Amino acid sequence: MAAEKSERLLNLLIMLLMQQRYIAKDRVREILYPGSSDEAFERMFERDKDDLRSLGVPIEVGQLDAYFDDEPGYRVVPDELQLPEVDLTAEEAQVVALATKVWEHARLAEATSDAARKLSAAGVAVDVEALDLVEPRLGAEEPAFDVFWEAARDRQVVAFDYRRPGAAVARRVLEPWGVVRYSGRWYAVGRDRDRDAERVFRLSRVQGAAERVGEAGAYDVPPDVDIREVARRLAPAPAPTLRATLLARTGTGHRLRRAADRVEAGVAGPDGTTGWDRLGFDAAGPDLASDVLGHGSDVVVESPADLRDEVVRRLRGLAGGAA
Repeated sequence: MAAEKSERLLNLLIMLLMQQRYIAKDRVREILYPGSSDEAFERMFERDKDDLRSLGVPIEVGQLDAYFDDEPGYRVVPDELQLPEVDLTAEEAQVVALATKVWEHARLAEATSDAARKLSAAGVAVDVEALDLVEPRLGAEEPAFDVFWEAARDRQVVAFDYRRPGAAVARRVLEPWGVVRYSGRWYAVGRDRDRDAERVFRLSRVQGAAERVGEAGAYDVPPDVDIREVARRLAPAPAPTLRATLLARTGTGHRLRRAADRVEAGVAGPDGTTGWDRLGFDAAGPDLASDVLGHGSDVVVESPADLRDEVVRRLRGLAGGAA
């Protein structure tokens, strides 16, 4: 039920965000709440709007026609949307948190495109470019990501080979509760069947192909479990925070600028022009390297040297893969 509600919230957010004009309540009901009674629709729609607003989504209400006092319409103005840090239950995280944080992941990107196509097919005017507002810089490169994410969704056991630092490869069997990103890494969180205890497994250390075994719905997730808290408690401590200085072309790197505690405008850049700004802030290493790469040639690292070397290493790896 939680997953169904979370999916409905995500669809409602996408629908309101992609509107070029206000959309009538009847159209929302027709597309997202088909088959519901009048009473059930009013109850779910009001609750869903309240839930989105509690997450920081500014739902705007206005008249569909300026010359007639008709029913109100709804939309979300992209420029006014700025989502706060959100803590979700395990099932909500599967649909909402992963869908937004891993937008570039092929399966979730396809689901979002499907939602846009359905809205267009229903005659709703949509603005696809509005989705760029929440375009992330994170990816899910680990081959095991799909298996663990889908198994957690379906409550299905996963068997896999796992290598811990300094130890031999061992076979593990996990009842996954969810997949979470912590300290720049993806972890599967759940109950280790052999040890009968909660465990976290870094997906990049899974050896070979992970395998879903048994039937779906084979176990229940403990009530009120917080997979992020479990990851914080059991995963290795985050990398030390480092002081970083970046150069960003004027008018670019907005996500980095929001995190910066110091901005020096009009400095000389690597191309010899002064159309650059110097950004200074504290940030953990792995994620910052990904953010820098996500901005292409518009952002370069001044310091520290370790961060610059990591960006160069990844660029060389991409270049080698392309070749």
